[in-house]
Amino acid sequence: MTEKFLAIVNPAAGGGRSAKLAGAQLRSLQAKGLRVDAIASMGPGHAVQLAREAYDQGYRRFLAVGGDGTAHEIINGIFSREGQTDRVELGFLPMGTGNSFLRDFTDKGAESSVEALLAGRKRRVDVLRLSHATGTLYSFNLISVGFTADVGVLANRHFKAFGHLGYLLGVFVRVLQLKRRAFKLRCDDETAWDDRLCLFLTFNNSKYTGGTMLIAPNADPSDALIEFVRWGPIGRLGLLRMLPKLYDGIHIHHPLASRRAVRRVEFNLSVPVDVLIDGEIAALECKSIDILPGALDVYI
Repeated sequence: MTEKFLAIVNPAAGGGRSAKLAGAQLRSLQAKGLRVDAIASMGPGHAVQLAREAYDQGYRRFLAVGGDGTAHEIINGIFSREGQTDRVELGFLPMGTGNSFLRDFTDKGAESSVEALLAGRKRRVDVLRLSHATGTLYSFNLISVGFTADVGVLANRHFKAFGHLGYLLGVFVRVLQLKRRAFKLRCDDETAWDDRLCLFLTFNNSKYTGGTMLIAPNADPSDALIEFVRWGPIGRLGLLRMLPKLYDGIHIHHPLASRRAVRRVEFNLSVPVDVLIDGEIAALECKSIDILPGALDVYI
């Protein structure tokens, strides 16, 4: 087992900013004594393969050089392996458009991440596990359906180059195209299914999404619980008035909003739906979400 970090670099992160800056950042870390090997991903999904192969080669320390999507792929490459997995460590050089997960711990971005790596400062965090009709996915930030996923689809496909502004553009377009739907589910020991219409449902490990949207102000990535935030079928005008409150967390006090901490969510869906997972979008027939307590050591 090697003690080196493997830095998996997403050159496309941050609209290409990662490709320009990653080399100098990694050389700086090496000059300060951090032992790092590096490899670049070549496209969506490639970091999953790279992380899995690196684990099999003995790496247990990883460095996500990019955004939340890069870290998401690394985690899935490791946790999707068959058989028992040794503890792994994950550090960040945030160069993406969102970097939502790190905002739970710091507003200093890359500076704080580098300090944590050099000081060996890390903590255990939980990992969410989503089971769907054709497999399993893992999340360190959030899993969401409804309006938030609709915005993510639009932002990822058309506005990604605009960063935070692109996400905001996606929000306003989806307000105009507003959909209120039911996602049939039940939590923990409930026997009755909840099929009420809603604007969105989010199942959170950490507080932020879309970079600065404080979607789950009560979330704690180390409490072994899923923070479940629900917003009922609010109308367009009401949503427009409430949009700023999504950025300071006050939205959860709206009469149509609710939050609770759960350990397991079971779905009863007959067709795939768009799901937002750590900033990435997938069409999935969701079956369940549970939590792997303290499964990952992160440098933060």
